[in-house]
Amino acid sequence: MLRIAVPNKGSLSGPAADMLHEAGYQQRRESKELRIVDPVNEVEFFYLRPRDIAIYVSSGRLDIGITGRDLLIDSDARAEEILPLGFARSTFRFAAKPGQARGIEDLTGKTVATSYEGIVAKHLVDSGIDASVVHLDGAVETAIELGVAEVIADVVETGTSLRNAGLEVFGEPIMRSEAIVIRRTGADTEDSAEPKVQQFLRRLQGVLVARTYVMMDYDCRVEQLEKAVALTPGLESPTVSPLHNEGWVAVRAMVPAKEAQRIMDDLYEIGARAILTTAIHACRL
Repeated sequence: MLRIAVPNKGSLSGPAADMLHEAGYQQRRESKELRIVDPVNEVEFFYLRPRDIAIYVSSGRLDIGITGRDLLIDSDARAEEILPLGFARSTFRFAAKPGQARGIEDLTGKTVATSYEGIVAKHLVDSGIDASVVHLDGAVETAIELGVAEVIADVVETGTSLRNAGLEVFGEPIMRSEAIVIRRTGADTEDSAEPKVQQFLRRLQGVLVARTYVMMDYDCRVEQLEKAVALTPGLESPTVSPLHNEGWVAVRAMVPAKEAQRIMDDLYEIGARAILTTAIHACRL
């Protein structure tokens, strides 16, 4: 069986379970379950702390895992990213009291508090900055107020908690993170698990495409077909079928979901009618 690590809690857990369910995999029914077997798909899921997943995968005990890019890099584990998943996006940045620093060059000689010591220490060394790093678990916003550090480095999503603490971000982002699929570095592609790993990745890629595109159907006059096809080129090309009424055709194509309304407006302007969009639940490209 393919052995897969899945986040057991936090911002990664729910979206990861939803994506796996959409990909056709059985998921746990109760949060207390730490392991389940999906016999139909020959997969065994292990629900682990997101911060520990890279360690388990790097050991070779588990074949692949879902975790955050920030957690993978911070762990310094021998595992690598093989597929970005597009959820749990965040930016990792420095923050301090207003006016205390403008860029990373202002951190020389200062102390930085963070829960991601590995990421921050490497970033400072790579940037040639001599600064101290203090590791704290949990919220680090109070580190400056309590005098533990002059600067913090943390995940920033909306920035509300930083502003509430009287802090502001500065400099360029340290890194941008999102949920990813990881695998042990140097994993043998001839391994017996490889076909199932590739099948797993294809399923998740299918979910990503299904979330990104919608299917669009419409009717248009033959003389407007080229203009319509230019608006809806599809992936390879659209499907075009003649209608019973002479001079009309039906067109079907995949279009980006975020552009669907604009495309519908443009199609209507050139004379297309009966324009419909349909959600895509699964696909293979």
